[in-house]
Amino acid sequence: MIVVTLHCGYDKPFESSLPEDIKIDLEKKGATVVTSSHALSGIERSISEKHSGIYPVLLIGDTLKLFGQGMKVVAEIAVMASDAGCLSGKDIVSIGGTNDGADTAVILKPAHQNNFFHMRIREIICKPRKF
Repeated sequence: MIVVTLHCGYDKPFESSLPEDIKIDLEKKGATVVTSSHALSGIERSISEKHSGIYPVLLIGDTLKLFGQGMKVVAEIAVMASDAGCLSGKDIVSIGGTNDGADTAVILKPAHQNNFFHMRIREIICKPRKF
């Protein structure tokens, strides 16, 4: 299991949003914890290579949100875990949601930020009907 958290400073400058005791507990149970910047605000390079200088990162995020906030999150955390070196490139189950909890699960082929458009959402396991 790989747990992907918000980057340090997201809530308070220079502080982790994941309490250290929870991180230690997760790691003791065998989870890998990745703390990283949001992938969908840093993929300009991938977009500029594919679309000749257009930088619609927010457009990508908003388009994924047409399926619910969780759909953006499942794609984003897969990129973050890929860039952290935690994935092999094989299909994974990615689970995401909102501050209220996980509500979306997909099977996807992950990709790094610089190859974002190689990601493939293979199956939508579940997503909220109302969001």
